[in-house]
Amino acid sequence: QVQLVESGGGLVPAGGSLRVSCAVSGLAFSNYAMAWFRQATGKARELVAAISGSAGTTNYADSVKGRFIISRDNAKNTVALQMNNLKPEDTAVYYCAADLVWSDVVVRSNENNYSYWGQGTQVTVSS
Repeated sequence: QVQLVESGGGLVPAGGSLRVSCAVSGLAFSNYAMAWFRQATGKARELVAAISGSAGTTNYADSVKGRFIISRDNAKNTVALQMNNLKPEDTAVYYCAADLVWSDVVVRSNENNYSYWGQGTQVTVSS
């Protein structure tokens, strides 16, 4: 079965860093663009960052540009999100998601395009 399993969430002080990871199995990983979405309590789910199959294209939410870095390792079927200079407003459940695309340079931002989702990992940033 297809599995996306996030790890690395936790409690971190404002200004700190955290790296969340997603291990993917059961699909042809390199054929999928990957993304991290997040959902804070009482708010809609939003795209944080996305990366194409080749890792050559990335997209970031304006709120995290310059602070977060998405990466993937196609040999290990993993995608990671390095989060730096964390802010309390980054507090959310972070979800890993996979989007089957037609090119290894394509990345999409709409959550409706993402077919597979992980269970989420909680990231809490204290002030």
